[in-house]
Amino acid sequence: MKKMLLSLTLLAMLGSLLWGCSSNNTKPNATNSNATDQFNKEGLPIVDEPITLDVLTVRWGNMGDSFTTNTWLQELEKNSNVKINWQVMSSNDWGEQKSIMLASGKLPDVIIGNSAFENSDIINNISYFRPLDQYIDEYMPNLKAAMEETPLLKKISTFPDGEIYSLPARLPSRPKSGTQPVINKTWLDNLGLEVPTNIDELYTVLKAFKENDPNRNGKQDEIPVSNSGDIDLSILTIFGITDLRGNNMMIKDGKPVYYPTSEEYKESLKWLNKLYEEGIIDRESFTQDDTMLSAKRQNPDAALIGFTFQWTPDAVFGQWSDQYMTIPAIKGPDGKGYTIGEPDGLSFRRNEVLITTFNKHPEVTARWINEFYTNEASIQNFWGAIGTSIEKSDNGTYSLMAPPEGTSADAWYWEKSLRDFGPKYVSPSFEDKIKLDPTTGDGLKQELDKLGANDVTIPYPDVMYTTEEYQELPTLTADINSYIASARAQWVTKGNVDSGWDAYVKQLNDMGLPQLIQIYENAYERYMSVE
Repeated sequence: MKKMLLSLTLLAMLGSLLWGCSSNNTKPNATNSNATDQFNKEGLPIVDEPITLDVLTVRWGNMGDSFTTNTWLQELEKNSNVKINWQVMSSNDWGEQKSIMLASGKLPDVIIGNSAFENSDIINNISYFRPLDQYIDEYMPNLKAAMEETPLLKKISTFPDGEIYSLPARLPSRPKSGTQPVINKTWLDNLGLEVPTNIDELYTVLKAFKENDPNRNGKQDEIPVSNSGDIDLSILTIFGITDLRGNNMMIKDGKPVYYPTSEEYKESLKWLNKLYEEGIIDRESFTQDDTMLSAKRQNPDAALIGFTFQWTPDAVFGQWSDQYMTIPAIKGPDGKGYTIGEPDGLSFRRNEVLITTFNKHPEVTARWINEFYTNEASIQNFWGAIGTSIEKSDNGTYSLMAPPEGTSADAWYWEKSLRDFGPKYVSPSFEDKIKLDPTTGDGLKQELDKLGANDVTIPYPDVMYTTEEYQELPTLTADINSYIASARAQWVTKGNVDSGWDAYVKQLNDMGLPQLIQIYENAYERYMSVE
């Protein structure tokens, strides 16, 4: 009898152990939602009995959680039976909070927005995040259809191991061009000058700005070109150098190129040195901070700056904004104009949604996220809900309502929606139905994009790296980038780039540049191999 009781006890313990192992299985084909949820694979509600998900997102500065009043979000919560406990973090202290969270080994159910976790955060903590390929296939028909229509969504979401751990977004009505050349049109008119179209004309105009009092205040206080901490690297686009990712990489003739060792870069430094020696480039560009630069741009007595590269003309010049205009790309020494940007549009984002392995309802979560990937859902999570920020006309078009008096349109959209963050997909064909004001905000940028869209170059793509590569990159780039910036400042301010060029390249190679370039080339090949 004792032996029989002991055997039964052992069998019970073994059964309990096996059940526990089964219940902790987090593979996509395992049903982790509780049976009492009565999960529905199609239609709404997603579950018959309400469940709550903890969802973390990071907002800029002190934006807060006003976006949670978005009517579309509230209706989804009501109709799906998926209640959301929003954990809204500020970008001001997120870096420290993120480190604490990752070290604690406990994450919320869902992460929304690409400012929360970067590629390296995910890859270096991959056990915290669920692979989502099978969830997409089984529970996310809207996203699956979007990936079929726009394969770039899958390409940017595929990690080096071939799995998808985070979900993408395609934002609506984004331009192809990034920063574009902006010039003081009032100064041109005061001096009887035409808009410059090439590098020689630009030099003539900038020299005239320096010498002929175009702001008409009786002083020689004009600064044709100014920046903070360095030259404005956007000016290198005149020489065909377009670095969208900020990693010194560009694509030339279909191949990745490290531009700080290129002939184009060397020639650009010679030209910039010429401008510096003639006082066209602000001599404080390498030493002043953003506050000092802003004070010059918004000088209360007269406009001081002549030429720059900006998103829109009104971005930085305060009361003088009306004096400035965006112009077409300046043609460089090779006779061609170049614009930094993305031929597919600056619409695509990765890491907009992560489902963690702490989430007990991954199927429910996948279905909840899938609801975001429709055209109407996406525009409402970018500008605000229909009836609040967006007006839907009987003819099937959508237009943006005017913001409350005293509030900028952009600030209002951030208040009423997830805006740049979170899952969304707007089909290119649907964008024709969106009617924007061409004089302000997103509509203005699209209008200005017409000046540079045809000159947008193919950028080095938004690749991902392996765990080993992420370990090497910081060590290599810290020293190499610092040396490049130091040499650039030296050559722009003092010249002699030809005599120092070979030693400069040798020093970069000694610092590990070949290894760095190999990492970039390997990552590029992996990215391009994804179908």
